[in-house]
Amino acid sequence: MADDGSKQSETVWPMPKFFFSVTWGGNEIAFQEVSGLDVQSEEIKYRHGNSKQFSVIKMPGMKKYGNVTMKKGVFKGDNKFWDWLKQIEMNTIKRVPVIISLLDQAGSAVMVWTLTNAWPTKISGTDLKSEGNEVAIETIEIVHEGLTIETK
Repeated sequence: MADDGSKQSETVWPMPKFFFSVTWGGNEIAFQEVSGLDVQSEEIKYRHGNSKQFSVIKMPGMKKYGNVTMKKGVFKGDNKFWDWLKQIEMNTIKRVPVIISLLDQAGSAVMVWTLTNAWPTKISGTDLKSEGNEVAIETIEIVHEGLTIETK
C-alpha cells in the first residue's frame, strides 16, 4: 500500500528556499532575494626543487568571501540603504552583523548564515519603464569579513 505522506519524516524532502528572514544590525528587513552566500579557500601551490614528482603540492590558503547581493522592493520614504552608504568616509563605515535565516513552515530558523562586519559597497536603484508592469526593486551589494553557517 502506498504511503499517503501523513507520517513522512521531515528529513526526506529538502527545504524550500522562499521562506527566509534577514536581520540587519538588529532590524528585520524584508528582501525578495538574497544571493552570494559563498566562501572559497584559495589554493597555495608549492613544489620544492628536488621533488621527484613533476607536479605541485596544493594546500589550503586564505579564505575568500564573496559579496552578498540582496534585492527588495522600493517603498516610499525608505532610504535606509542610501543613508548607510552616505556614512562611508575615508576608512570609516558602520559595520553591522547580518543574519540570514532559512525558515520552516512554523517560522523557526532551520539554517542560519551570519555575516560579520558587513557594510554596503554598491547600491543599484530600480530601472524605470513607462510601459512596465513590475514593482520597483532596488539592489544592495554588501561586503563582509566572515561567514558562519549554523544548522538548527
